[in-house]
Amino acid sequence: MVRFEAEGGVDPLLRATLDKGDSVATESGAMVAMDASLSLRGKTRGGFLNSIARKFLNDETFFQQWIEAEDAPGTVLLAPAFPGDIRILDVGPAEWMLADGCFLASTEGVDVTARMQASGSGQLVVSGFGSVREMEVRPDKPVLIDNGHLVAWDASLDYEITLKTNRSGIFGRLVESQLSGEGFVLRFSGSGRILVSSRNQGSFLDWVFSRRPRDKAEKENE
Repeated sequence: MVRFEAEGGVDPLLRATLDKGDSVATESGAMVAMDASLSLRGKTRGGFLNSIARKFLNDETFFQQWIEAEDAPGTVLLAPAFPGDIRILDVGPAEWMLADGCFLASTEGVDVTARMQASGSGQLVVSGFGSVREMEVRPDKPVLIDNGHLVAWDASLDYEITLKTNRSGIFGRLVESQLSGEGFVLRFSGSGRILVSSRNQGSFLDWVFSRRPRDKAEKENE
């Protein structure tokens, strides 16, 4: 049986221990180090069409890494592309929806579809940029989440895209959104859990690119 364990503090590694015959799927490029007894292969998951859909709809890699313990047990260390926290989730009674780029690894019995929904039976590992926190949604307590901070949520939750403002009318909401710097958010309702990250990848990349010498010079000349 595959055993996942997070190792480290703020920016942990994921340790996956495999018995002989086990295999785990990971996001491409996630492998840090592994025992020589293990094998690493790139394979499509869920068929050719499903892999294409994940690539173009969710910007996930076409091929996923499969780490297999064919002849002997072994251990592999995995890490996400962005620095941050990781969470190990059970899939079975609960199914999960994943935000783009948050999939890190899963056991063989978990199916991740083109809609980034994790179903089946086993364990799923997700990653978030920065620290990850869990929020609870109740029928009497809907929650608004900025899309850039979403990591994963209970597939049974209902959600809709909206604007984070109390102004009435689409024009008023758009004006308030521009003034506050807040864009479209998702409104979740029902009963279930949501995982959010403290950092927004899009905002961080915008900040990095805005600090390039060429961009700073262009701003000063405006």
